[in-house]
Amino acid sequence: MKHHLILRVITKLLVGTIFLFALYVQFHGDYSPGGGFQAGVIMAAGFIIYGLVFSLKKVKAVFPPWMVHKIIALGVLIYAATGVYSLMKRYAYLDYSAIDPRHPVHGQHLGILIVELGVGVTVTGVMVAVYYAFASRTPSLSDEDW
Repeated sequence: MKHHLILRVITKLLVGTIFLFALYVQFHGDYSPGGGFQAGVIMAAGFIIYGLVFSLKKVKAVFPPWMVHKIIALGVLIYAATGVYSLMKRYAYLDYSAIDPRHPVHGQHLGILIVELGVGVTVTGVMVAVYYAFASRTPSLSDEDW
């Protein structure tokens, strides 16, 4: 893989930009098109590109499978905890007004950000887990069979 120097350098520059764009989409999703799902897919694409260029082994060193599974659970927990918090404050499930009852608009804004964060974290984890599952398969055809 030493002969792919330009690809490796460009990938290192591009992955940081992809992560930054994912954060932009994540935190501006309630003002513009985008949000948690799109940001999660973009973030996962950064890890997948890194794995395609540098190897599955290296991307697993950066983002180990055990961490991917924890991230998936964390995202679901963030989403569910927002709804449980609303229930504990005697509001409807995922009624964001419970977050700030004196300023319901502020509560709505913060609630959307929290829920979208949970979605983004979960989608990132699931997409990377799917990539790991497919990339870890042993090929059923050898190169000569093509």
